[in-house]
Amino acid sequence: MRSAYQYRLRLTKKQVVELDRWLDMLRHQYNYLLADRFNWYEQNRCSVNSCPLVCHLPELRENPDYFSQKRTLPGLKKDRPWYADLHAHVLQDCVKRVDLAFKRWLKGDSKGERSGRPRFKGKGRYRSLTFPSLGKDPIKGNQLKLPKFGWVKIIYHRPIPEGFKIKTATVTKKADGIYITLSVQDDTVPNIIPVDQVSSPIGIDMGLKSFLIKSDGSEIEIPQYYRKAQKRLKKIQKAVSRSRKGSNNRKKAVTKLGVAHKKVADTRKDFHFKTVKGLLDNHVRVASPSANLVAHEKLNIKGLAKTRMAKSVLDAGWGQFLTILSIKAVRVAWPTAINAGLITKAVNPRNTSQNCSNCGKKVPKKLKDRIHSCPHCGYTEDRDVNAAKNILNLAVGHPVSSKACRVT
Repeated sequence: MRSAYQYRLRLTKKQVVELDRWLDMLRHQYNYLLADRFNWYEQNRCSVNSCPLVCHLPELRENPDYFSQKRTLPGLKKDRPWYADLHAHVLQDCVKRVDLAFKRWLKGDSKGERSGRPRFKGKGRYRSLTFPSLGKDPIKGNQLKLPKFGWVKIIYHRPIPEGFKIKTATVTKKADGIYITLSVQDDTVPNIIPVDQVSSPIGIDMGLKSFLIKSDGSEIEIPQYYRKAQKRLKKIQKAVSRSRKGSNNRKKAVTKLGVAHKKVADTRKDFHFKTVKGLLDNHVRVASPSANLVAHEKLNIKGLAKTRMAKSVLDAGWGQFLTILSIKAVRVAWPTAINAGLITKAVNPRNTSQNCSNCGKKVPKKLKDRIHSCPHCGYTEDRDVNAAKNILNLAVGHPVSSKACRVT
């Protein structure tokens, strides 16, 4: 299983200059390789699907793929000796990025979804580089050794658990500093508990009135970090728009704007982690922490982001929250017991707000109707709590009794 640990770097002035030089060289190479792909694409495509009997077509080039472009790197270092300062694996990762960007544009990803045309990287737009492998025991105290770059100081606020191997390291320049993300791997195979053996399961319903409501009736308020920061962001954005392009004042304003946006994103992410921790801690049995389940909706967040509620949906960050929840809930036999040991299951949200969780009959209601009152069995409950119970019933496969339900 893979996990990511992010730390902040404390580089010297000389190391910052060297990192900027590396990023600039990688940016130029990225643009050169991408231009080579575009040249091949323009020379080998045709707007018609037929040709005359006698054709006078130029000799076609071979498709520049990942391996052919990687073979050009030794020649690059001979023609431009300063590229020899870069680690070979870092330079190869640049070729890999070009290959992925071009393939996603032409062929799409594993689901067939195509991305936009890759863009050339302007100055300051190439912000990260990846070391696909590190040496043995790269961390000593608060120092980390990067191949061919040297020892760098990190804020080692969270130690990596024993038994984990550091696979890759990605150095990223952000608005408020330089960070490194270590991808660690543990080969322990998790023991998956069947759904029919879970105990004390819980269902959650995501919403915009409350961030989530549990099937037991408790709820967590939605913080709306972006909406609360809009006034401050608008003021900083106005300073960016009014400053002259290329001036130092504009650079300072852009940096200030980036720090403000990052603060909103970090605050939201911190809220998600704390909410997940509270959710898992409150529903883990001491005797058997693995026999539990958290059921949630399988949301179409991309579709919801195209509606009038787009700003509120994106501000809530449901996708990030559910990703953190699924990762933290996996049961892995780690000696440090990092994860909680729960099972998460996504269900189809269709009619979860309309059906009665007590009798299963459909009770049509509009969005303004916040109370579920079933005319068939007389069950009355809050609309969102009823939806959370329906989500739990779908995940478990049978109705889950609750003594907290009130019936009229």
